[in-house]
Amino acid sequence: MTLSPRRVALLVATNTALAPFAIDAYLPAMSALADSIGASIHHTELSLSAFLAGFALGQLLFGPLSDRVGRKPVLLGGLVAFLLASLVITTVDSLTELLAWRFVQALGGGATVVNSAAIVRDCFSGREAAKVMSTMAIIMLLAPLVAPVVGSGLLYLGDWWLIFVFLAGYAAFLMWLMGTQLPETRAPGSPVASPRQMLGNYASVLRHREAMGYVCAASMSFAGLFAFITASPFLYLDHYGLSPGLYPLLFGVNVVTMAASNRLNIRLLRRRSPQQNLRLGLAIQLAAAAGLALLVATGLESLWTMVPLIMLFAGTIGLVAPNAISSLLDHFHHMSATAAALQGSIQFSCGALAGVLVGAFQIDSAWPMVATMLGASLAGNLGLRLLSARAEHA
Repeated sequence: MTLSPRRVALLVATNTALAPFAIDAYLPAMSALADSIGASIHHTELSLSAFLAGFALGQLLFGPLSDRVGRKPVLLGGLVAFLLASLVITTVDSLTELLAWRFVQALGGGATVVNSAAIVRDCFSGREAAKVMSTMAIIMLLAPLVAPVVGSGLLYLGDWWLIFVFLAGYAAFLMWLMGTQLPETRAPGSPVASPRQMLGNYASVLRHREAMGYVCAASMSFAGLFAFITASPFLYLDHYGLSPGLYPLLFGVNVVTMAASNRLNIRLLRRRSPQQNLRLGLAIQLAAAAGLALLVATGLESLWTMVPLIMLFAGTIGLVAPNAISSLLDHFHHMSATAAALQGSIQFSCGALAGVLVGAFQIDSAWPMVATMLGASLAGNLGLRLLSARAEHA
């Protein structure tokens, strides 16, 4: 089966979209879910962090397994676990059960998504890999744009549990699609690492100074984004009094900005290196986070002054993520899934920590979100410049 860049991007994006759907589709239903399980909305928001933590562990465990046994077995096994956990979540009646099964659901999701970057790396490298990842990201960004709208519609038709039935159905569709349309991309003669070698592979990534700069950049950018995503139901619906019907619209404009920055990234890659675009994206994020902090500090914050800067911060992910990941994987051709797993694990762990930091302060203020976004952006910029100072510029 011939795999063109467009075909790879479409298949991998459809697979990777599982994560944003699992994260964003139930955001409009957060209050209804909180009422159903008898918990506060702040505590219920911790289910986002539980998902990110499970997603991080799933990638760490199943990335090396993918390098060992192949992409498809791990991918399909993860989808089965995700599907079953999604169905169990529809029956939970306590916060503890919700957190536990969201964690299990995310383990399956991590097993599927960790293969995405590895599949691209199996087929492409360098600028071509960065372009494919950007194309993939544009397609994938439809998921967080559509997910809250789908969640709102399902909430209107039934209740919050219908959203998780939909997620189970999406996993079933992916099982059919990947089983019939995606060939095994791992080279048949690839060396198989022992468990001891797998640990050594993780250690070699951690010891690689420049690679860790890229991991830091992607992870901190992701942490800032999830500080906003975790806070957005409370901030938009409760703090600023936005109607639930308008929430998907204001949430979705961030995705439009991400898609635009991905298109910009593809154009800039014609004459700039991925590393140069990465630095540009991080600088824009820092400026946006500083602007948000200034608005809150001076009392000038409002829904309409905050949203444009949040759009700028979130949108610039399109300049950061594909360039950071492709730059990282260029150093680890022989164990791309392992490197992607470690990167994804650190990234989602940072996102989970950001969510906990935001949700831990049950105060009617934008400060927990804004301070976390600013701190993450500062750390990302400093980490890249200190660790990857000698990266190529062309």
